[in-house]
Amino acid sequence: MKLGLLGGTFDPVHLGHLILAENCLDACQLDALWFLPTGIPPHKDASQLTPDADRVAMLQLAIAGHAQFSVHTMECEREGVAYTVDTLEQVHTEHPQAELTFLIGGDSLCDLPNWRSPQRIAELAQLVAVNRGSSQPPPIPASLDERVVSRIQHVSIPGIGVSATDIRQRVRRGLSIRYLVPRAVEIYIQEHRLYQNS
Repeated sequence: MKLGLLGGTFDPVHLGHLILAENCLDACQLDALWFLPTGIPPHKDASQLTPDADRVAMLQLAIAGHAQFSVHTMECEREGVAYTVDTLEQVHTEHPQAELTFLIGGDSLCDLPNWRSPQRIAELAQLVAVNRGSSQPPPIPASLDERVVSRIQHVSIPGIGVSATDIRQRVRRGLSIRYLVPRAVEIYIQEHRLYQNS
């Protein structure tokens, strides 16, 4: 089985995430794709995150009915900071027959040398750097080991100018987020009064 993994805070999940996932499903010929909401991210203030239960619920609503998409909460359940290499080790141990593909945005590719154990990450999974809307693939940092570089594949998707930060700001200002998130996620945000003071 060829398994794609897409991590992030998903606070909230939006159409940009879903378009990225669907395009990579086709481009990388994946059999399944897991959304992995992070618990305590390495580079963000976890105290500012919406509770795990809400982010997971919104993800489940967003992908409902898609047979190849699923949500997995291993990073939320792990104590301490959620490092990608630990997640990949866990998935590899639990699903040793799966061929792992880890999806990252071009902006994250630039920071990859600063991640924990990039070489081990590349040993565990094919890395797919997603190029949003530009004709040029994101640059590969010169400091990356050649063994890591050889495991990087580029995929281009349509440019979608949607960000979770903008969505949270729009909710706080009382503006519409329709067509930026799935309708079920929009309703969940309204009913649970999320982001009104973020």
